[in-house]
Amino acid sequence: MTVQTGTRTTRPRTTRALQAGVVLQVVCLLLPLLDLWIFGTIERHVEAAYPEWGPDDVAVDRNAIAITLAVVGVLGLPGWAGALWATRRNTGLRATVTTLFALGMVTLLSVAAMGGEPYDRYVPLWLGTTTLLLLAVPGVAAVVAVFREAGDRR
Repeated sequence: MTVQTGTRTTRPRTTRALQAGVVLQVVCLLLPLLDLWIFGTIERHVEAAYPEWGPDDVAVDRNAIAITLAVVGVLGLPGWAGALWATRRNTGLRATVTTLFALGMVTLLSVAAMGGEPYDRYVPLWLGTTTLLLLAVPGVAAVVAVFREAGDRR
């Protein structure tokens, strides 16, 4: 029987940035739900795009937009968890964090900027921009930290 002993490297800056990303991901997950319950901007956005629609049709489209944003928010959580796992295991750290950051930003940009007739954007501007900025800040911080900490170890 062989016993493996592995050393786990602590990377405090990267870990803190990724933990902040998890917290902000949860906030971004809740934003469309808060909009449904409190703000109502998605509903006004749909009503402005389709003024001839009745309340039932507006509600269906509003719910579709909010559910899409919530699903994207839920899908982001495994990305942050995977990056934290890679940080803890010190396994392909730079590649993992950079790839997940790029995938997350491309997904967020697609969702935030996507539009179609008669929408200029499916997601209201404030919601798309807020989500993008809230997640870009810890993502950029994590990428910078992982490269700086890798440089510090050399």
